[in-house]
Amino acid sequence: MISPKKYAKAAKVPPNGFKTSNEFFNYVFKDKEMIWMGQNTNHLHDHSEIAEAMIECINEGSYCKYPPPEGFPELKELVLKDLGLGDDFEALITAGGTESLYLCMNDILEPEDNAITCDPGYLIIDNFASRFACSVKSVPIYSSECDYKLTPDLVLENMDRDTRLISLIDPLNPLGSSYTRDEIKAFADIAVDHDVYLLHDITYRDFAREHHLAAEYAPEHTVTVYSFSKICGMAGLRIGAIVATSDIIESVKGIVINDLGTNVVSQAGAIAALKSKAKWVERIRNETLGNQKIIKAAVDEVEGAFLPVYPSNGNMMAIDVYETGVNPVDLTDYLLKRKIFVRQGAYTSKIFGDRYIRLSFSIPREQVEIFAENFVDVMEFLRPS
Repeated sequence: MISPKKYAKAAKVPPNGFKTSNEFFNYVFKDKEMIWMGQNTNHLHDHSEIAEAMIECINEGSYCKYPPPEGFPELKELVLKDLGLGDDFEALITAGGTESLYLCMNDILEPEDNAITCDPGYLIIDNFASRFACSVKSVPIYSSECDYKLTPDLVLENMDRDTRLISLIDPLNPLGSSYTRDEIKAFADIAVDHDVYLLHDITYRDFAREHHLAAEYAPEHTVTVYSFSKICGMAGLRIGAIVATSDIIESVKGIVINDLGTNVVSQAGAIAALKSKAKWVERIRNETLGNQKIIKAAVDEVEGAFLPVYPSNGNMMAIDVYETGVNPVDLTDYLLKRKIFVRQGAYTSKIFGDRYIRLSFSIPREQVEIFAENFVDVMEFLRPS
């Protein structure tokens, strides 16, 4: 028998009634009536230039050929233009932000290093870091005292001589907290002064009211993880990028596994997405902001429940139900019975998972209204008497 690796991911616990996590996801994926609020995906795109570009790519048979291994030059240039970064930077196209994260951890971290992350957060980052570093310091940030985010002061408190990487998810999955310009500058100063790297995951940046790139202030010490999954509505197409200075990208290229390039159809859609972005990005941002208000009104009806971060700067938020006595697992199970898919807190936190559920709201308004009505009803049903 093959022994489990020391960094193997913890087995995902499927909801009641499902034998495996894969069985569960197949169920929710196949159910066309399911309201999809559990994976921060974006369902607000019409049949647009993005879809048309991918259909054309298929119709002309371009998918029969391998693409350039580092991504089509046009797409690489569009990514840099979207971020407003100049010739000192380069983009490497990847099969989604998750692959980008893995490659960055693999390239930057050595066995004697440690990395700093936060809890709550995107736990796969901790898992990847643990594969290549000696240890991962996951800093608790579920508190109003730090505005529910990793702060420069918390980083300094948790750094030591072996710290090599600081992970910034900005805006933060699952809470939607984000950073001011001054905070990003402070992180940049820390990176430069201590010769460490900032891993700036900006997957949700286009939903934010304002956003600032660490790469602008610490270019030699920042690796930016870029994704088409969320604002472009392309989660199932698995396409993203790593953006950094040319020397960092050259280093990452040395450990790339996917030598034959990223999905041709996905790249065609990504090119069309960035070319057409100005036409639809404000509409999607405004619709998600409006949907947040509906959720906020529903949460306010439930005594003891609250939103740790409001408004969210992402397309997701957490609803804290701890003081109501309702178990987040029970809440997600009951909502699933009503064809509403949300996530219980343990999916994004090892410490605070019993306090909240996480849900995304880049879905049609009428579906958010259905969630709001059912949330109030289910919470009253589950509340201990």
